[in-house]
Amino acid sequence: MNQGEGDICNLYAQSRTRLAVMMKFGLKENRTSWFEPKFSIFPGHAAPVIRLGDGGEPELLEMTWGFVRRPHGRAPERTGNCRDDTIRTNPFWVPSFRERRCLVPFSSYCEPLGKRPADWVWHSLRSETEERPLGAFAGIWRSYTGPVKKDGDDITENVFAFMTCGPNTLETAVAHERMPVLLDKEEQFETWLRGTEDEAHALANPYPAEGIRIVQRGSSRQDLLEVAED
Repeated sequence: MNQGEGDICNLYAQSRTRLAVMMKFGLKENRTSWFEPKFSIFPGHAAPVIRLGDGGEPELLEMTWGFVRRPHGRAPERTGNCRDDTIRTNPFWVPSFRERRCLVPFSSYCEPLGKRPADWVWHSLRSETEERPLGAFAGIWRSYTGPVKKDGDDITENVFAFMTCGPNTLETAVAHERMPVLLDKEEQFETWLRGTEDEAHALANPYPAEGIRIVQRGSSRQDLLEVAED
């Protein structure tokens, strides 16, 4: 499994209810599929994604995290993120950026620091009123048909990935020289979904370090998977 072009963020959580997500992103109930909150989402897992549906109205449905690459002679690989400096030039990403941008709701995301064992660091947006407020990764999606395992049968599924950009001053971002593109304002959501390519790409900026807080860290697998929530 390939983490992605940015080699970062292959684990996040979306722990909020369907109603909370609907309210945050201004979704109609009949345009919002049912989903369960999830505290550990890895590439290959299903997660809620917001895209523009028929008539240009936002809709939420579950997709599978990770575009699928099919290297010659090797097993298919999931690629969970793409870089802001190649999303407009790499043919693997360009059509989706132009035509199929989406929002990926999250409540926290996890980055590793160091090796053997890594120190896993969970981040959330900072808020005066909420413990772990909802935000969105700037995502893209596509329909994929083909195998997801070596010599596996063909399947058809909607898949998503999200964009990374240069780092802010957070230790984890500096260590990877990348971080996810984080969106938290209604006008940003609208621009990413409906804006021109230039307008959308202009959102690829590092989120201010003072707007992010560390909510949990540890080095064991139990630490990695357990995300304390209110």
